[in-house]
Amino acid sequence: DGVPRQFSGLLDGGHDEAGGDPHGERQRRHARHCPLIRGRLSRRAHPGAGRAGHVRLPAPGPVRTLGAMSGSAKQVLLAKPRGYCAGVDRAVEAVEQALDQYGAPVYVRKEIVHNKHVVETLRERGAIFVDEASEVPEGAHVVFSAHGVSPAVRDEAAGRSLQTIDATCPLVTKVHHEAKRFANDDYDILLIGHAGHEEVEGTAGEAPEHIQLVEGPWDVDKIEVRDPAKVAWLSQTTLSVDGTLETVAAIRERFPELLAPPSDDICYATQNRQLAVKEIAQDADLVIVVGSGNSSNSVRLVEVALEAGAKSSYRVDDASEIDEAWLDGVRTVSVTSGASVPEALVQGVLEFLAERGYPDAKAVQSAEESLIFALPKELRRDLKAAAAAAQG
Repeated sequence: DGVPRQFSGLLDGGHDEAGGDPHGERQRRHARHCPLIRGRLSRRAHPGAGRAGHVRLPAPGPVRTLGAMSGSAKQVLLAKPRGYCAGVDRAVEAVEQALDQYGAPVYVRKEIVHNKHVVETLRERGAIFVDEASEVPEGAHVVFSAHGVSPAVRDEAAGRSLQTIDATCPLVTKVHHEAKRFANDDYDILLIGHAGHEEVEGTAGEAPEHIQLVEGPWDVDKIEVRDPAKVAWLSQTTLSVDGTLETVAAIRERFPELLAPPSDDICYATQNRQLAVKEIAQDADLVIVVGSGNSSNSVRLVEVALEAGAKSSYRVDDASEIDEAWLDGVRTVSVTSGASVPEALVQGVLEFLAERGYPDAKAVQSAEESLIFALPKELRRDLKAAAAAAQG
């Protein structure tokens, strides 16, 4: 199934090792502490999902038509799935639980997820966001973001005796393990991704002497390798599926023996949200994507919507950024959100549309999700100890 043995226990589809109902309890805690980031979608398993939640890339073919919804009346189509993925859910919950367990402040290296509303809500609760581990007082608690960190960052944190909580998404960790495996086999590794993205920096840091960044097909001619028969590719987990396949095809033209990762690097949530936006984009006059500008997967959703046939598509952090001029002459508005977006922000967009004469949204479901990741082991350990102490 492509899941490294080192963290396969985190890919539980229901309960973590501490027992209980983590999804229901997490929703209740979100409702108490962070009203903005509550209301996540139920994640029921996609029929094609493996234990790691990956969905194999579909064979090319037409997207199901929504012609039955055609007509002259206004309509709003709502993508399903949308919003929070399992990795984001886990990371945000890790910060919330750390604040409850240890008290404020809890430090977080980089933004825990790429959504400014989530970050601001956690900041109000006492989280302090820093760029580097060197900014954290010695011995303090620090949470590594969902995007992952390099071994150098881990070493720096250890050198400062920081109490680390690793909220790296397990699907990002999977890519780290693949990088180490290819490097141990002495492959040149072509990492498809965006320069400067935290996830790319963390993955590249696993084997910097073996990894070179490829941002797109335009970079392929610049690739230099030691042995054309020993080249492998990996990718950032939040890229456009179609764009990544185009880049891989261009690389394979130069290196026919190119080795692929054992399972898809683009995560299940990214793939599902791109499939979902294709479903609602083809008949849309306007597609609104809710998500922050530094969210790679949210930005990709705008691109995918336009490629799928939407007449126009825009990204907004929330309803306040919608330009009413976008609605001029628009009959069908489709709405979706990136994988780090709280559902409350989507509901705000739907309310904005309702106030301007658009009807209740019609959900268009293209996949089901149920994956839930257990909390980071460091946090589970301390929570378990605290619970035992409380019981006497």
